[in-house]
Amino acid sequence: MTGVDHVQVAAPPACEEEARRFYGALLGLEEIAKPPLLAERGGCWFRVGAHELHVGVADPFVPARKAHPALRVASPEELRKLARRLEAAGVGITWADRAEIPGVERFHVSDPWGNRLELVA
Repeated sequence: MTGVDHVQVAAPPACEEEARRFYGALLGLEEIAKPPLLAERGGCWFRVGAHELHVGVADPFVPARKAHPALRVASPEELRKLARRLEAAGVGITWADRAEIPGVERFHVSDPWGNRLELVA
């Protein structure tokens, strides 16, 4: 193994508009084109640094409430700025206890369908 290529989160059918709003507009991820044959299945792909986050359609859909991707933010200041932006948009966040991982700031948030995400600096 040489690294992680991408992480996929599941979403219900017709999720694309909400995926673009949450992952694109709120989290600031750049949407990238899916290959044409995969685009027919729905969902969206986003760039996360040198990696990708794929929002894939699952039917039936069940959110991942414990398993989650952890996305790194550039600095603690940027993490707090992102937290304020999410809260201003009505998205609830839960800050983790700083004693759990010394020197790391992080919070958890759910995407529009209830999948857990961790944001770390």
